[in-house]
Amino acid sequence: MHVEYAKVSALGDRQDNQDRAAVVIADDAAMLLVFDGMGGHSDGARAAETALRVVQDVFMETKLPVLDPQGFLYMALSRAHDEVVGLGHELAVDFRPRATCAICLVQEGGSFWAHIGDSRIYHIRGGNVLARSRDHSHVEVLIQEGAITEEEALDHPMRNFVECCLGGDAPVPDMSITAKMPLELNDVLLACSDGLWSGIVDDDIAQIGVPGTNNLADNLKALSIKALNANSPYSDNTTGTAIRWLDS
Repeated sequence: MHVEYAKVSALGDRQDNQDRAAVVIADDAAMLLVFDGMGGHSDGARAAETALRVVQDVFMETKLPVLDPQGFLYMALSRAHDEVVGLGHELAVDFRPRATCAICLVQEGGSFWAHIGDSRIYHIRGGNVLARSRDHSHVEVLIQEGAITEEEALDHPMRNFVECCLGGDAPVPDMSITAKMPLELNDVLLACSDGLWSGIVDDDIAQIGVPGTNNLADNLKALSIKALNANSPYSDNTTGTAIRWLDS
């Protein structure tokens, strides 16, 4: 498996960075992982770090390529949720650590996505966004119903309200897990926190996959700077991980 990969995480206009991210590369599979600690709850950074550790450990302990990718993603996120719930077992439910997440498993010429909340995954081909994950949020429902546009959602008063997350209540949260999405040469996959995608549009995000441009790390850094500038002086932690598929 031949890939190019990159990661970026910027503080933004915040006191601390509650995002955690990793790119894990093995011979037969790779993973993009992004976890966004929810700042309105106790110790969001610890929630994100715990969830990242759990999923990364599960991946490293699994025979690759993963035999049942969708089952693997559900199991890994369920374990991460249980661990994050345990962090706040002595706190009132409204104050327990929480996090959103986006995970992309890449293997055997395709990708499998899993996400909870408003951390996103994008599939970019030829300088265009081919597909993206759909947030677990009220604003996303309004977009899907045609009540507002993607551009109107950027300034919607409820844009930061998510309907499910890791941590908090004990039951496993709703999560979206895709079937295999085939990859073509030079396709780019991006997993990111809402601090990166908010304030910019799909055409901006697609620039990291424009053929013949800079390397992926430079493109991802430029995209994060664009998001930080767009959201200044109220920018959030801004985090992204990306893979470019180089097998034909």
